[in-house]
Amino acid sequence: MAFKLILTYGNPTNRVFMGCFVFRPNSKKTKISSAADYFSKGNTDSEDSELRFDTCQLLWKQIKCETEQLQEDLNKKLFDNLITFLRKSHSDFRENKTEWASQMKSSEIPTAAVVLGVNVTDHDLTFKSLSEVLHDDVTPFVVSLRSKECPGIKHLLQKLTVQLMGCHIDVDSSEEEEHSKISPNRIRCSVASLIDWYRNITKKTDTETPCKKRMFSSRHLPSPPVVVIFKDMESFTTKVLQDFIIISSHCIHEFPLVLVFGIATSPMIIHKLLPHSVSSLLCIELFQSLSCKEHLTKAIDKLLLTSQFPFKLSEKVLQVLINIFLYHDFSVQNFIKGFQLSLLEHFYSHPLSVLCCELQEARKRVKCLSHSQCENIRRLPSFRRFVESQVSNKQTVLLTDDECLKETTQALLQDLDTYHENYFPILRCLHAFTSSLPKYPLGKQITELYCTCLEKKVWETEEYESAIQLVRMLAKDELVEILEKCVEIVASSPVKDVGIPSEKLEQYLDRFRNLEAEATDDQEESISSLKELQKKTDLYHLQKTLLEMKESRRLKKLTKFEMLRFEVVDFIDGLVRNYLVPPELQTLHEVMYFSAADTLREHLNAAPRVALHTALNNPYFYLKNESLKTDAGCISNTAPDICIAYKLHLECGRLINLVDWLEAFSTVVTAAENPNSTVKDEIDDAIHARFIRAVSELELLGFIKPSKQKTDHVARLTWGSC
Repeated sequence: MAFKLILTYGNPTNRVFMGCFVFRPNSKKTKISSAADYFSKGNTDSEDSELRFDTCQLLWKQIKCETEQLQEDLNKKLFDNLITFLRKSHSDFRENKTEWASQMKSSEIPTAAVVLGVNVTDHDLTFKSLSEVLHDDVTPFVVSLRSKECPGIKHLLQKLTVQLMGCHIDVDSSEEEEHSKISPNRIRCSVASLIDWYRNITKKTDTETPCKKRMFSSRHLPSPPVVVIFKDMESFTTKVLQDFIIISSHCIHEFPLVLVFGIATSPMIIHKLLPHSVSSLLCIELFQSLSCKEHLTKAIDKLLLTSQFPFKLSEKVLQVLINIFLYHDFSVQNFIKGFQLSLLEHFYSHPLSVLCCELQEARKRVKCLSHSQCENIRRLPSFRRFVESQVSNKQTVLLTDDECLKETTQALLQDLDTYHENYFPILRCLHAFTSSLPKYPLGKQITELYCTCLEKKVWETEEYESAIQLVRMLAKDELVEILEKCVEIVASSPVKDVGIPSEKLEQYLDRFRNLEAEATDDQEESISSLKELQKKTDLYHLQKTLLEMKESRRLKKLTKFEMLRFEVVDFIDGLVRNYLVPPELQTLHEVMYFSAADTLREHLNAAPRVALHTALNNPYFYLKNESLKTDAGCISNTAPDICIAYKLHLECGRLINLVDWLEAFSTVVTAAENPNSTVKDEIDDAIHARFIRAVSELELLGFIKPSKQKTDHVARLTWGSC
């Protein structure tokens, strides 16, 4: 048997009804379309759609593995510190010391306050990873609680009991009968029952025979603690937290409990929510995770600032994702989802995205391009600019001969790959020079510099000129440190021969180090000149000597260090001008770069007010009922009541008379009814009730509110047509 939910539109009351009916399933199984079918469905250019879908899936799989590895690396230090804290907090309990409770200073409960930041949507993933790590290495007793699941202490204990009992699953049938008295379905949810359960479970594990399954592995502690994670500690009711902490503190010597508070704002929230008498029962240790901005920078560095992945984002698309991150949720996971959406949209909408893959594979695919795909290449704006730059004979061949076009496309894809291999090391070197400058003219984070370089020629901006002037005044130690970073960046590049003269950077380093001996000689000369001034002489010769020294300082030549510093800056400036050309100037950049920022913004930036106005002003847009089609400015009596009331309220001013509104509503809904009806009073009562409900729904949505000026009026809270 199967159940189906059906929406029906009833004419008598002009309302949408919901019903649940039983249907027998068909004997023949319906064919389920694959994801590739949905990918090609509705696509105006479905050529190579299956290959594009496979390429998109493979590329996303690689990107997902990279992001998961990044998340694991970033959380490693935090998780290691938490594990150390857990092992240390119950070391005395594991050694079965009777004075353990007294050593905990008046039954204090070990508590880890984990500050994760305001990116609340990312916390679930962090706590999920933390639970898995703790379950594998420390204890099988890990409980995760949310505030909406625990409105009272009773619900909290129920959730705690159910999750802990769920850990004890690997037992024999005889053991199940023995422990039936502590079954989650029969046990009374209390701390005493939890203590008995923990004592029995650890005792059974210690005395079990090798042939029986162990409840926890050898990596776990002999007497593992019970870790309770409060994911959103700020949202928990104060009384629930107080009661649970007070109850737990009385049995901490028998029930090794550890609390983990997930905090989004500040650790001071613990003392704001809990009075001193309760917070004093906690032995709190603070743990700080990486900030969401630093996490985003590392994610962009892994996904975009590398030639490993061929797919790239244009400056406008990247700015849309960054703005959503900065002004909405600070969620790195949502940024990655936006990146995934960009990837999917690029492969879905662009037929030439079939070439957005590794260079060797792209060359093979170029050879198999059809004539229509060749025409798509010829229509690319960047390729048209390339053709216009060629001689007339070459232009004709490129526009008419597909084989010549394919050979040229292979060469252009090679140039684009080389461009990316050179681009990112030079970008990092420029960031090394400018990230420590005063006021950060090119930005403190490399993401800011990357957006600037994507948008325009960075060397033509005023910020770049200001940064170069400041670099020309750097001290020797600073320059040496930056050059060492640049040498390391070039050396760590996956492609060694990318046109970057790393030997030149090492030569500059050696020359700076050799300047120390020369600086010592210059210092000796200055000391000797000072000694000559100290000799006895007459006023005339002293004045003449001072004038000569002043003139020599005015016409003083640059020192060797200053000359070398200018030479290094000019060298870096030349690299920037050669390799940091905006990608829009590269031929065939449309194959790799997704630039539909408006499409992405439409998908990710919600406009609830516009959606509400569309639904209430034109219900056909969502309900797809032919009877709801009306001309502009007309009000259909077949529309839902709330839509009729909404369109009528748009014609009113700031204050709306409820009596007039009801009369207009009644006129609209009874326009098509039988005028000879004899149950007018019943119809009026029904219409009145429907009107009251529609007005209440509009008030709930925030369009109107009761007015204190006139009791029979309501105030309109919105203005305009949307």
